Amino acid sequence: MNAPASVRQKMRSILRIEKLCDAIREHDYKYYVLSQPFISDVEYDRLMNQLIELEKQYPELVTPDSPSQRVGGEPTKEFRAVTHEVPMLSLANTYSEEELVDFNRRVQELLGHHQLNESSLRPEADEPLAQKYQFVAELKIDGVAISLIYRNGIFVQGATRGDGVQGDEITNNLKTIRSIPLKVNSGKGLPKNFEVRGEIFMTKKDFERMNEEREQAGEKLFVNARNSTSGTLKLQDPKIVAQRKLSMFAYFLRTDDIAVKSHHGNLDILKRLGFVVNENARLCKTINDVKSFCDEWATKRSALPYDIDGVVVKVDSISQQEELGAVAKSPRWAIAYKYPAQQMETILRDITLQVGRVGTVTPVAELEPVFVGGTTVSRATLHNEDYIKELDIRIGDTVIVEKGGDVIPKVSSVNFKKRPKDSKPHKFPFRCPVCGSKIFRPEGEAAYYCENFECPAQVRGRIEHFAQRRAMNIEGLGEAVIDLLVRENLIHNIADIYSLKKEQIANLERMGEKSAQNLLDGIEASKQLPFHRVLFALGIRFVGEGVVKLLADNFPSTEKLKNTTQEELESVEGIGPRIAESVVRFFNDKHSLKLVERLAKTGVQMRSEKKKIVRQSPFAGKTVVLTGGLESMSRDEAKEKIESLGGTSASSVSKKTDYVIVGTDAGSKLQKAIELGVQRLSEDEFLKMLEG
Repeated sequence: MNAPASVRQKMRSILRIEKLCDAIREHDYKYYVLSQPFISDVEYDRLMNQLIELEKQYPELVTPDSPSQRVGGEPTKEFRAVTHEVPMLSLANTYSEEELVDFNRRVQELLGHHQLNESSLRPEADEPLAQKYQFVAELKIDGVAISLIYRNGIFVQGATRGDGVQGDEITNNLKTIRSIPLKVNSGKGLPKNFEVRGEIFMTKKDFERMNEEREQAGEKLFVNARNSTSGTLKLQDPKIVAQRKLSMFAYFLRTDDIAVKSHHGNLDILKRLGFVVNENARLCKTINDVKSFCDEWATKRSALPYDIDGVVVKVDSISQQEELGAVAKSPRWAIAYKYPAQQMETILRDITLQVGRVGTVTPVAELEPVFVGGTTVSRATLHNEDYIKELDIRIGDTVIVEKGGDVIPKVSSVNFKKRPKDSKPHKFPFRCPVCGSKIFRPEGEAAYYCENFECPAQVRGRIEHFAQRRAMNIEGLGEAVIDLLVRENLIHNIADIYSLKKEQIANLERMGEKSAQNLLDGIEASKQLPFHRVLFALGIRFVGEGVVKLLADNFPSTEKLKNTTQEELESVEGIGPRIAESVVRFFNDKHSLKLVERLAKTGVQMRSEKKKIVRQSPFAGKTVVLTGGLESMSRDEAKEKIESLGGTSASSVSKKTDYVIVGTDAGSKLQKAIELGVQRLSEDEFLKMLEG
């Protein structure tokens, strides 16, 4: 008897989901582990979209190890403490070759063995050695240590090191890291139940990109990649973590499934399981080999795409590691050889100001060129005015330039013994070096800013922010096109975008008639976007996507904002003194007002449309919370529909909540709604209420 068509369809979908999962995992492995992408990003996205669509049809088929589950779920309110089955010990540090030799002596005495050497390899050696030991030397990645637990080959729990005994569970955040497999490879000699430890880090390139984005958003910059990695892992929203592009190197395996004999053998097993293992680990027969490895990477480390701060040295044999044991919180079988910060003396010739893409003004040391950390350094950051005063840095000083964990060289101290007798304390200038506008320092901030939108140093950054998808969403106006238009002097600010002519664009290199028309269509379409999107696109410092809605609701036009006081702004819940001061400053700046007036004349929406509240609407005056995913529309679309019918879309459930709309994979908000007795609506019920 033939099965019903619906059953046959489901069986086909099950097989298709399995094939898609296997294919996506394979492409993830090739891209993130082997660095050998096999398909284009477009083709990869097509596979992922097919998987997501099938899982929407059959949510009961979604598994924890599905590639679609890397980013999802509700933000974490607090991280649960977990106890490590085996403590994550910290390594003792050493800073000299003499201390490395002393470490080797202690290992030798505790084991009662001789170390493997050349004479012991010869058959004619006088006293052949019954037992020997070797080391594995690995680069010490400057990142954050984590633990990963796998059961039946599936990633089930991830945690930070914490104090070594207890850490914070950050499983959902770690799932977003593509180099961490959600399901490992299987095969002969491979374990299914095990713990992996590794180092989470951010590449130098991704760190610089992230800081550029933070600067554009007016947010505080991270000092180095390690700080940004640590901060990212403790974020409560996995979706934001996913945007930061973290990576992992695995360096430790613990399992009872198979016999493990050596550390270098474990690294091979980790590779076979599908983890990324740093390729620069080396098996060293003698302590002299270890020293050579340390010396080699002391000179080569600046060329690496990630930061290292030393070398980790481990006894290779697992049984010998167990025999050596630990003392206090450090193992006796391993040590960290730390590189000193790379420092050189040179003369500070001048202190200049550098203006960032969105107006951040940074003092820069102009130096007599000096070779530090593998590169010639002629400029170094001085961070801010307070840093200069604190170190009493003066023009003409002999200064120490350092390249440690920071990507950018910095002046770390002054050699006061070599200070010229006629030196004078540095006076911080108060004019933008590029456009001459007065710069300002907000209360409580360390940095100065230039807010002239027409400042040449900021043109590209301001326009990129204005045109991005979350702002004016101007199709065709990406970084390359912006660079081209600025280079050809066709645009000098955001208002110039709306004055572009087809013939101007079409005659540019790599453009043409079709591209020019598409760009103009995108520019014209942006005029229809609501007022709050325009406010966000203006790039007012500290004013993010949430704040612009508050501003648009309470001050529904640029004219209103221009005549609003700081006190009136602060009276709105969610708007603090820093934001209020920034908004007032923006709308009192002549350059900003000129741009706003020009944008208004082009037809860009500079006021909110009055909401047409349907009195009979079931959502009028109601507070509604969404949880889980909807099949018929995105969450943003659902929020817009609720608000257009006079309702308020809230982010958390409380006693004041009227409805909770429950989608697929509903999170903790559903449980909260049940506890508080809040009325819950299915997606079908929600759609019927919308139709009514």
